[in-house]
Amino acid sequence: MDIEILYWYWFVVGLVLVIAEIFIPSFTILWFGVGAILVGISMLLFDLQIGMQILLWTIFSVISTVIWFKVMKPFMATRKRQPKFLRSAIGETGVVTKIPAGQTFGRVRFSTPVLDKDEWSFVFDGEVKLGESLEIKEVLNDHLVMKK
Repeated sequence: MDIEILYWYWFVVGLVLVIAEIFIPSFTILWFGVGAILVGISMLLFDLQIGMQILLWTIFSVISTVIWFKVMKPFMATRKRQPKFLRSAIGETGVVTKIPAGQTFGRVRFSTPVLDKDEWSFVFDGEVKLGESLEIKEVLNDHLVMKK
């Protein structure tokens, strides 16, 4: 008895897995669904036996998962998209209370709190003096990037 799986079976399995990702938020089921859809596309182009279909599904799923976690996710994490409440702090000015030296951050104090803190750690490219006024260029996780 020879099992025959048609191309559209793979499309249905792929769509079910992609939709399941909505209800089971693990962000890995999605890539198995993408693999199944790619097998369906491959079957439109080539006549494949069941063993080759399962092998391709495994390969496509692994490749799409690796591409996501090794290439796309780090790329998206490094993009400088800040929420609106962080962007509102850009341009605020503060006074230097501690000069950055080597690997240590400097400290800057604001007359009105910025993002609920009146004093922040900061980094700055160049020379800075105590009491000098600096402007927020960028808000990072736990410190600011300042400019003159």
